Amino acid sequence: MKLHIYLFRHGQTTFNRDRRFTGWLNPPLTKRGVQDAKKIARKLKSKRIDVAFQSHTRRSKDTLKEVLRYHPECKAIIENDLMIERSYGKLQGKTHTAFVKQEGTEDYKTLLHWHKIDHLSGKAKKEFIRHVGEAELQIVRRSYNTPPPGGESLKMVEARVNKFLKMLIPFMKKNKVNVAISAHGNSMRPFRRHFEKFSKDEMMKLENPWDDYFDYAINV
Repeated sequence: MKLHIYLFRHGQTTFNRDRRFTGWLNPPLTKRGVQDAKKIARKLKSKRIDVAFQSHTRRSKDTLKEVLRYHPECKAIIENDLMIERSYGKLQGKTHTAFVKQEGTEDYKTLLHWHKIDHLSGKAKKEFIRHVGEAELQIVRRSYNTPPPGGESLKMVEARVNKFLKMLIPFMKKNKVNVAISAHGNSMRPFRRHFEKFSKDEMMKLENPWDDYFDYAINV
């Protein structure tokens, strides 16, 4: 016998659209996000879902609501924040563009103080600030070990997602249920690493869609 986990990301939010660090903040789905959720729902229409999991966020709940329109057989909706989005701490709500400018400018001033870049001006200075800021952005978004100020590293997110999985799989086997999980972009990375056997580096390069799902079979 095989049971199934149907894992998906919430639809696009206003913060996703505007390229803001979201973390534990609670922006709504955009019109596109609602359409994303409906696409997932149609793709899962023929599957059986007995139990569904969501985080406390409206984007997780609203996406799941669309999916479950087709599933009167679903017995329970369980809220569990072990699979919530990664916390971006003090960066939450800030745009990526503002972060790049701030970090690039601070690094520029530091190097200027040490007379490392006295020759830069005009266009070259702006390009330097952008380049350095983009590098800092990649560290924050794609580093496994480095947390943003006051936030979580992906290593920390993986630890709590693994706790969720240690609860989830025995629960499924005991109750003989298929489950749907309305998750988040960063919390999906450890899920996928667990089931698809990715390395850390491979996991960090994953881009999770807003309008599709992943199906993982559990042997009973």
